[in-house]
Amino acid sequence: MQWLFEMDFRVFMFLNRSLANPVFDWLMPFITNKDNFMIPIILTALALAVFGGKKGRIAVLLGVMTVILSDQLSSAVIKPLVQRIRPSHPDHLIEGARYLIGTKGSWSFTSSHAANNASAALFFSVKYPKVKWVLIVIALMVGYSRIYVGVHWPLDVIGGYLVGIICAGAVLLSEKGVRYLWIKRRQRPENGA
Repeated sequence: MQWLFEMDFRVFMFLNRSLANPVFDWLMPFITNKDNFMIPIILTALALAVFGGKKGRIAVLLGVMTVILSDQLSSAVIKPLVQRIRPSHPDHLIEGARYLIGTKGSWSFTSSHAANNASAALFFSVKYPKVKWVLIVIALMVGYSRIYVGVHWPLDVIGGYLVGIICAGAVLLSEKGVRYLWIKRRQRPENGA
């Protein structure tokens, strides 16, 4: 297991320090700050709910549920269970690492940013395949930004992606099951008919 952490450390240092450049030094802190995207997300959700018909309203409702599920699984279950220290923990800072948004003392594994973006990307890619690649690129950039700014290890991000994929898959399969049962129930003849 030690080899895995050593590899994680080396990849972190490569992505955080070796690939550093002035453009990413500006771009990655912007991408990693979820507040920068709240208004576009809210406006997109409202547009889907208002103009997307029944499909849009259901997609918004289930999409929100998917992100809440991935967020809670990552931050309220896995992080306290694993208790992995962040690379940006104030008591364990790494010499030579770059901390572009300051230090954080909270647990690291899994990245909730990665989990939430992966769950939203997968869920909405299935619902709206035309925007699949845009959503995937956004999820990948957010995950990379977490390493670049120094607040997550690469394995945290990979773990977050897996959590997001599992949560989105669970919601999509549950929706499919509920739809199937609903259709079966509607097709059943009335008793005595």
